Amino acid sequence: MICSPVHLPVSPDPSLPCQLPLSDIYYSGFTIYDSRVPTKSRSPYLNLDAFDSETNQLNVIVDTPKGNRNKFEYDEKSELFKLSGVLPVGASFPYDFGFVPSTRGEDGDPLDVLLLMDDPAFVGCLVPARLLGVIEAEQTERSGDTMRNDRLIAVAAKSITHRSLKSLGTLDGNLVDQIEHFFISYNEIKGKQFKPLGRFGPTRARRLIDEGTKLFRSSKRKRGARNSTIT
Repeated sequence: MICSPVHLPVSPDPSLPCQLPLSDIYYSGFTIYDSRVPTKSRSPYLNLDAFDSETNQLNVIVDTPKGNRNKFEYDEKSELFKLSGVLPVGASFPYDFGFVPSTRGEDGDPLDVLLLMDDPAFVGCLVPARLLGVIEAEQTERSGDTMRNDRLIAVAAKSITHRSLKSLGTLDGNLVDQIEHFFISYNEIKGKQFKPLGRFGPTRARRLIDEGTKLFRSSKRKRGARNSTIT
């Protein structure tokens, strides 16, 4: 038998009909949780929509600020940001880098976003943004497996320096070339290959996010179905 979370002001009463081994329970405030039963994540990063329902602005979570050699990523299991790699001396992220919550790409990770803004944000910062477009690309892993791994491009909604930007086509072509070169070099360092396929505007980018949102919801339903089989 599985005990549902029980709200008590004190420790469990030994006379309760359903008891759990001490190793399987933990306390959070006045709530007793069964560690064997998956609970809904309390992380705001995992329960945030891709777009704000009121402003329709893109929600971007920054995991690696501009100018950093350290690459951070959000770990859904621990619900913490962790160090995932370090760039060599002389290399750093040209702009803030992050992800769109409640999305999944072909690689199983949230969709990536390169974010243009006036000054670097910080790890874990939520930045309302305007979608400019996408650099569609294929990424080949060390194993030889190739999959899509697109790079969305957005600008912070409150940016002053970049407030005139409306689409990827309004960005200087040399700048986009440099952005592509960064991702090519970044993947080479990790023993991977990054091959740009094309540059597209906000309409195509929005379509990719909508597809990523559907994939996220699908994977969430599958996890829920697996969890419901626990007895």
